[in-house]
Amino acid sequence: MALWMLNHLSTFVLTLLMVGSIVLIAVAGSALARRRFPRLAEGEHNEMVGVVLGMFGAIYGIILAFVVVTLWTQLDHTQTVVSQEATDVSLVVRATRSFPPEERARVDKAVGEYVHAVVEVQWPKMREGRPSFAATSRQLGEMYDALQAYDPPTPRDQAFYGEAVTRLNDAAAMRRERINIATNELPVLLQVLVYGGAVVIILLTFLYGLRSLKMQFLFVATVAGLIGFSLLLVLVLDRPFAGDLTVSSQPFKESSLSRFWPQGALGSP
Repeated sequence: MALWMLNHLSTFVLTLLMVGSIVLIAVAGSALARRRFPRLAEGEHNEMVGVVLGMFGAIYGIILAFVVVTLWTQLDHTQTVVSQEATDVSLVVRATRSFPPEERARVDKAVGEYVHAVVEVQWPKMREGRPSFAATSRQLGEMYDALQAYDPPTPRDQAFYGEAVTRLNDAAAMRRERINIATNELPVLLQVLVYGGAVVIILLTFLYGLRSLKMQFLFVATVAGLIGFSLLLVLVLDRPFAGDLTVSSQPFKESSLSRFWPQGALGSP
């Protein structure tokens, strides 16, 4: 459900839907609590509730900050991994320029099939939460086959050949890391702490009584809105290949790899 919303709704619409729903539910819950327990408006338990709310809020804030920083670091690392993989594949193409035309064409063909499989097959699978090593396994094997079929005769050719093999090995390692990242999600325990903690904080606001109904609703809505935005941020950052804030496949269409794409496709994500 979360992936469907990220992939089919804009960030603006998702913000209105998620944050708005949390605020409305919180305000409605507060109204029901005041109707069921009218004495809450007198604020006789405010001192105790304030202490508990402050303590829980501090603990929840630390947990939430840890989760957001971790997910943001993961997103930044994922972008680096994708760029590095594309760079390594691009350098394979550059290193094979000294090869004989027939051998170079064989490598170029294998590289072209690989980058198209990554962008057109593997990326949509990762976006849908179904990352697959098999989507590019054959194409990766063909790149290795293309290099292994060539026996460089001169020290110069051997040097470039060694560079191409090294870069291909690095690209294979980055590919594995990229797909592993796409399979990772926030651990269940942290999900319970983040989402369960949000529920506890909002419920505690119901117990903090204010005589003014408008001020009560404003207090509850403000806390619920802040929590809603925080949960939205966690939801978006936890899935780096889905939604508007997604890691782009554009590096696989740039530099030496641009030759494998029609000119009009170079600006697409």
